[in-house]
Amino acid sequence: MASAKSKILFIGGTGYIGKFIVEASAKAGHDTFVLVRESTLSNPDKVKIIDGFKSLGVKIVHGDLFDHQSLLSAIKLVDVVISTVGHGQLPDQVKIITAIKEAGNVKRFFPSEFGNDVDRVHAVEPAKSAFEIKAKIRRAIEAEGIPYTYVSSNYFAGYFLPNLVQVGASAPPRDKVVILGDGTPKAIFNKEEDIGSYTIRAVEDPRTLNKILYIRPPANIYSFNELVALWEKKIGKTLEKEYVPEDKLLKTIQESPIPINVILSINHSAFVKGDHTNFEIEPSFGVEASQLYPDVKYTTVDEYLNQFV
Repeated sequence: MASAKSKILFIGGTGYIGKFIVEASAKAGHDTFVLVRESTLSNPDKVKIIDGFKSLGVKIVHGDLFDHQSLLSAIKLVDVVISTVGHGQLPDQVKIITAIKEAGNVKRFFPSEFGNDVDRVHAVEPAKSAFEIKAKIRRAIEAEGIPYTYVSSNYFAGYFLPNLVQVGASAPPRDKVVILGDGTPKAIFNKEEDIGSYTIRAVEDPRTLNKILYIRPPANIYSFNELVALWEKKIGKTLEKEYVPEDKLLKTIQESPIPINVILSINHSAFVKGDHTNFEIEPSFGVEASQLYPDVKYTTVDEYLNQFV
């Protein structure tokens, strides 16, 4: 007899990446629970997301990261906890760790990651601090002996491709493009729905236990130069290129306000330092999603960009 599918609790499930993973969980037939604060229910945008969840059979659990008893009760309902809390709540995940430890029933915890592998970055501020917080949470999970999977999904396609990594632009460039560094280090772009699919596939997979799941599908690895060349081919036009040397980029990061400095420092890590791809995935610490789950039909960067032509 096949064992029943894991029950999954999401904390931060109505957030940017959270909603895609919640949806993937429900569609894959998992009993899916989302922890929702009272205040969330008075936000019309969030209510729309929650209604969408309910239509997929997702169970809404009322509770709060900052209310230990409600958090503990929610965790006791499930086998797996997936945190997709936003930037501001990353340090508060220690509260989830405490509750998981006390509950004693959780088979796997996925902390809020969904970006670079934070143990293998060469970032400057302000990204550096954010990555350090995530790394601290990793160490806390490991210290408590909680079974985990860390998802390194690299760039969200929906955030970085619609403007071809042109900060502040609302569409891909048609005349001039700004390229960070020399344009040769390779970055990785994944569609949010695919990140959801891969994450949920990893939930019960013994191969992803206490490992980093890297979402690094071969067709989604591009240098800045390659990305621009692909776009030029699609629009049948050569763009004027402005290369921003590292020293100039670092100065701009220091002088820019939030959130521009955050985005630029993340782009510096990926496109100048090559932090998405400048290391090999060793079996001792990681596995690659598209190799583990070749049946997941992911959207390629090439396909993704067609909608903007």
